[in-house]
Amino acid sequence: MIARGTLLSFGLWIVLLAFVRVAVIPPESCGVESEERIAEAAVAAAAWMTRNQNADGTYVYLYYNESDTSPIAYNEVRHAGVTMSLYQAAGRLGDREALATADNALAWMEENLVRHDDWAALASEGRADRPALGASALMVVSMAERRLATADTQYDDLMREVGRYLTALQRDDGGFHVAWQIDIDAPDTVGRSRFYPGEALWALALLHEAFPGEGWDSHARDALQFVTTLRDDVEDVDFPPLADQWTAYGLAEMVEWGLTDQQIDYARDLAGRFGLLVRTASQREGSWYGSLVRGEDARASGVGTWAEGLAGLWRVAANDDRLADIKNKTEERLHCIAGILADRQFDAEEAAGYGTPGLVEGAWFHEGETRMDDQQHAFSGITYALDALAEHKMREPEETLE
Repeated sequence: MIARGTLLSFGLWIVLLAFVRVAVIPPESCGVESEERIAEAAVAAAAWMTRNQNADGTYVYLYYNESDTSPIAYNEVRHAGVTMSLYQAAGRLGDREALATADNALAWMEENLVRHDDWAALASEGRADRPALGASALMVVSMAERRLATADTQYDDLMREVGRYLTALQRDDGGFHVAWQIDIDAPDTVGRSRFYPGEALWALALLHEAFPGEGWDSHARDALQFVTTLRDDVEDVDFPPLADQWTAYGLAEMVEWGLTDQQIDYARDLAGRFGLLVRTASQREGSWYGSLVRGEDARASGVGTWAEGLAGLWRVAANDDRLADIKNKTEERLHCIAGILADRQFDAEEAAGYGTPGLVEGAWFHEGETRMDDQQHAFSGITYALDALAEHKMREPEETLE
């Protein structure tokens, strides 16, 4: 009887453990394994952004593949972000068509500048009285990426001018106000944004890289101190650290300047946060019950940011021995999330069955919708994930377009 009871108890434990493995810890699947195929996905995403620019320099913002419609909507922050990625495509892929497209988009940004005192800020129609910090920060990043891709300095003064808008909005604690209110000539002290500080941080770091000795590094250091010590509390982040790829870009840019132990610890925690998101996504891919347990897929604009963030933190680990222990695991996670993105992308054959194939091929859809930043973040995430897999420590292009 004792033996039978023991066997029964053992059997129940086996059943329980099997249930936990299936229901709580679904298996992981990472989509496409071939780095060549993953690289093709990046090229296709860049082609989508290039192909779907409007005559005025804006991009197709939203597209629904089932109804073959593009609603009228726009966002200047995302416009600057897509332009940034196209300049990255120009530099990293030698894509001259991407360069020309991005230049058209930069011209649109120049036409939508608000100038005040000694600074300029990007604002779209209807928002000229309150230009958003994030839009101007990513405009600076776009111009910095163009400078890296081409070695052309024609936008240097404009970079500085828009950069001064970022510093005008920086608070004493290193954080930022979200906008300047033109009508009352004062910053907006009420509005909040979780991601604008990271965008401004990276832009300021790039300004220092372009123009050393001008004091931009002091503003970048103050911004990094705010982000790594105060932001999660100020913004009431439930599960800190905030999964912010812009901060990862900034850390990667500033690692050669020297990071404090506290900032390295923050980078480690941030890598863990992104790694958890990737693991969860891979478990959704593994089986039908993975989706049931882990929930619906995130859209590519979110998934791409995880790859961007991990790639930035990989660069920190590759350049600072204090994070050497996470480098290999970070590479594994990057390969996984890039493979998932490549697997989900619509190819030419799939696109042919829709009303406007050129708006489908190379895109990622979520519930029948693609938005231009889905391609933006997926492209940048894949591109820099491949850097990690190739042990390419520098983010800058190896050669410039002439």
